[in-house]
Amino acid sequence: MQQVQKGFTLIELMIVVAIIGILAAVAVPAYQTYTTKARFSEVVSAVAPLKLALELCFQETASLLNCTHGANGVPAAIGSSGQVASGTISGNTATSAVITMIPNGTNGLAAGDTYILTATAAANTPIQWAKTGGCVAKGFC
Repeated sequence: MQQVQKGFTLIELMIVVAIIGILAAVAVPAYQTYTTKARFSEVVSAVAPLKLALELCFQETASLLNCTHGANGVPAAIGSSGQVASGTISGNTATSAVITMIPNGTNGLAAGDTYILTATAAANTPIQWAKTGGCVAKGFC
């Protein structure tokens, strides 16, 4: 009488462990990138009040020159909170302004991963926003 084999051999189990190890080696770095992007989304969303205020100020004054912090409905500079170290408006001219958001440098975000939006305005057209900064090169924003 022959015995029927039950269970897995040691080789089969080692192959399964090796496959799981390879999958984990690929998945962990991708997961870390996704979590960093998720943290950076707080920096991107924190720019919304400044962006909206510049657009409204331009509609009312037809110039970005006087659209600075605390004037013409533009809020004060954004202070440190959550993932954001600071958010400021600078370089105002009649047709352009720059919003710079700096992450707090923790949880995988470096202070050099800045998020910079440059507003370019023209009469009777919406403001055009150009995105630059360290976050663009890393693909966070």
